[in-house]
Amino acid sequence: MGGERENLTYELFGRAVRELAQAVADDGYEPDMILSIARGGLFVAGGLGYALDVKNLHVMNVEFYTGVGTTLEMPVMLPPVPSAVDLSERRVLVADDVADSGRTLKLVHDFCAEHVAEVRSAVVYEKPRSLVRCEYVWKRTDRWINFPWSVEPPVVRRDGQVLDS
Repeated sequence: MGGERENLTYELFGRAVRELAQAVADDGYEPDMILSIARGGLFVAGGLGYALDVKNLHVMNVEFYTGVGTTLEMPVMLPPVPSAVDLSERRVLVADDVADSGRTLKLVHDFCAEHVAEVRSAVVYEKPRSLVRCEYVWKRTDRWINFPWSVEPPVVRRDGQVLDS
């Protein structure tokens, strides 16, 4: 993916999440719980949880991206999947870092819609091609995004081998 990129720093991320939270509050939406889409949504959900004073945070693990610009054919929910009882009749705010194709958000949104009183989505970035139009978006872009938590390679591989810096 060539061309210019969005470069999100941790400092800018803090401002983005605060502004997202303010948009949710200004809209009068009071979520009972925040459901983060792991992994990038974990950061967003934590920040929104503090800013909106919501302590009920849940995680949904979804695998879709396998590398830069490469994906599985369809997103897949990984265990543990939240129990429908945990979601029952709640106002849920789904949090993620980016609505790129929107396929991951659609999977989670559709899963929630069957069980919850209301579901809305908040993302730092939304791309024009996203299947899902999120209620709360900090910035719209069609560029590739460098997130501060994913621009550096891991410090250790999954097999435990420490990598050279």
